Amino acid sequence: MAHRVCPWWIGYFLASPLRKLRQDPHTIVSPFVTEGMVVLEPGPGMGFFTLELARLVGPPGHVVAVDVQAKMLSALRRRARRAQLLDRIETRQVTGDSLGLGDLDGRVDFTLAFAMVHEVPDPARFFAEVFAALKPGAKLLLAEPKGHVNERQFAETLELAARSGLRTESRPVIRASHAALLVKR
Repeated sequence: MAHRVCPWWIGYFLASPLRKLRQDPHTIVSPFVTEGMVVLEPGPGMGFFTLELARLVGPPGHVVAVDVQAKMLSALRRRARRAQLLDRIETRQVTGDSLGLGDLDGRVDFTLAFAMVHEVPDPARFFAEVFAALKPGAKLLLAEPKGHVNERQFAETLELAARSGLRTESRPVIRASHAALLVKR
């Protein structure tokens, strides 16, 4: 799998309202997110899913969005401010080496990793860091685009997740994606 980060300007296309016709954020994440949760979203881009996650966690909840690109996070904050959701969203710019989640160990209820693991230079480390941040029984929805990741590569990704302690609970159907719901046991 190629380990290169999506250019920041592609974020405008990924955050387009037209994308909802193919991948509706509410439909994809609402089965897993409830009010009051702490949600982690690595690689949020400009917030296509982040805003919906913030709506679902409500005022008592919290979404932590981590990205390596400052321009993506700046656009996400701008969009969240317009949607009056910024108070529920924490953005963090991180390095390519680490997600910088030490302060979240055992506090995260749900993680959404949508179309981004194939861009991570060290997926094993990524899964180890997410595993540490998740509460026991917490879930990770992993989705990778079929145009970038084939079935064999996705199976290898699931194996890396399993080595970190995440077990596949189900394989939800998400249009144009390979997907798995993983759980921390």
